[in-house]
Amino acid sequence: MAAPKFIFVTGGVMSGLGKGVVSSSIAKLLQLSDQRVSCVKIDPYLNYDAGTMNPIAHGEVFVTDDGGECDMDIGNYERFLDQNIPKSHNITTSQVYSSVMEKERRGDYLGKCVQIIPHITDEIKSRIRSIAAAESLDMLIVECGGTVGDIESLPFLEALRQMRVEDGPKNVAFVHVTLAPSLDVVGEQKTKPTQHSVQELRRIGIQPDYVTVRCDQRLQDKPREKIALFTNVPVDDVLSCHNAGTIFRVPHMLYEQGFVNSIFEKFGKLGYINTSNNWKGWNETVDAIESTPERDALRIAMVGKYVALADSYVSVNHALRHAGAAIGRRIDIDLVDSESIPAGRLDGYDGILVPGGFGTRGAEGIIHAAQHAQETDTPYLGICFGFQLAAVAFARTSCGLDGATSTEIDVDAHNPVIDILPEADGTRDMGGSLRLGAIDIDIASGSRAESIYGSRSISRRHRHRYEFNTDYLDRFADAGMVFSGKSDSGRRMEILEIPESRFFVGVQFHPEFNSRPAKPEETFAAFIGAAAN
Repeated sequence: MAAPKFIFVTGGVMSGLGKGVVSSSIAKLLQLSDQRVSCVKIDPYLNYDAGTMNPIAHGEVFVTDDGGECDMDIGNYERFLDQNIPKSHNITTSQVYSSVMEKERRGDYLGKCVQIIPHITDEIKSRIRSIAAAESLDMLIVECGGTVGDIESLPFLEALRQMRVEDGPKNVAFVHVTLAPSLDVVGEQKTKPTQHSVQELRRIGIQPDYVTVRCDQRLQDKPREKIALFTNVPVDDVLSCHNAGTIFRVPHMLYEQGFVNSIFEKFGKLGYINTSNNWKGWNETVDAIESTPERDALRIAMVGKYVALADSYVSVNHALRHAGAAIGRRIDIDLVDSESIPAGRLDGYDGILVPGGFGTRGAEGIIHAAQHAQETDTPYLGICFGFQLAAVAFARTSCGLDGATSTEIDVDAHNPVIDILPEADGTRDMGGSLRLGAIDIDIASGSRAESIYGSRSISRRHRHRYEFNTDYLDRFADAGMVFSGKSDSGRRMEILEIPESRFFVGVQFHPEFNSRPAKPEETFAAFIGAAAN
């Protein structure tokens, strides 16, 4: 088998330019070119993983099938490639240093002074190469988080530089993502930020093969030529990444600028280019997402704790729009802060969705949202925390359980209808101590859940520390709630529904992580279908 090719994506000027979208788009192009491809995200922060990070500061925590709590760019990779990405594909500083320190304690480096170079850089290279080898990849796209010039990124960039030297330019390429802002009414695109960013990259020994330039409008010829001149990159390899109607249009944008031909030429694989033969399905998917009409948009209230940053719920946003595209309806999402919901704020929506969350803040607002949905018969979907607090709302309004709540909110709750997982009770560590990853769920015959999934068994990803207290099962059943999905031989409640409602469903798992552009996850498809009717 031929040696795998590596494409390293770096970023300059500032964070948030879209390295993840560029990386995903490159991977999609190569996948459409019949290459076996995957993506890796390097996060230079010291956290072991994203599990303890606040979504408002970092964006959502994406959960993999094998239980990884990862950066949200892993979700981008999965949606673009329609393939599951394991947790090993999210590499952090802490993981690398922990591994090296374990080896040092075992005596693997006896007699040696353990240093950044070569020991840390060797560990980084080993992890990247192991992924490509274990998965028999033709090409691996590695996104290096942060911005060139950040001190945290330097060991990773040095490792990537070494790989270029060791594997040669026929096996390694660098793509640098920068910014060309337009600062005046004339719309002149400024190139200095890109020039300085590439200069910093070259200062540490990396010459980019491609510069992808983020800009509002298509990159003009003069700035493109100027960037090429000052960055030592051929003008044809200075690529415009201008605004698009959807991020899923970016692969086509890069393809039109000749990226596929260029990268295959660099890697000496011209005979493998079949991209044009494989565009049909992807284009149909993207067209469906882009062409949803403004008129007759469905208005969805997303009631949550982290609404200050839309990226806190990026997978939920995508899943809703996947479901809307499937029926040709635009989805307008209104973010509603659960800490403050004025009277009448939730009136007039086609559906109410409560995503995941943790802690006491804003919990009563979420309970109010679930009660409002039940009372007005507005389609309701509760995910994880939204499942748990929907049960609390039902306990208070329909079961007559005064003081019903979750022990996450009140450890001395009189009626703890939601309680901590037995295996989590007494756990001191916050990181990695949740119920994580894909778990098999059994679905009751004849239930709404069975009609939603078309199956008696599904597998979905979890991320929670609290669950429904089965001591209250009979009270809930008597009041009209059905627990139609269960796991762990029926000991854990996974799906709740109120059969007499238009649509009132809660799921303990996170269905948003399984949704794909052309394959909306069934929970979201059913919710949006109910909202549309």
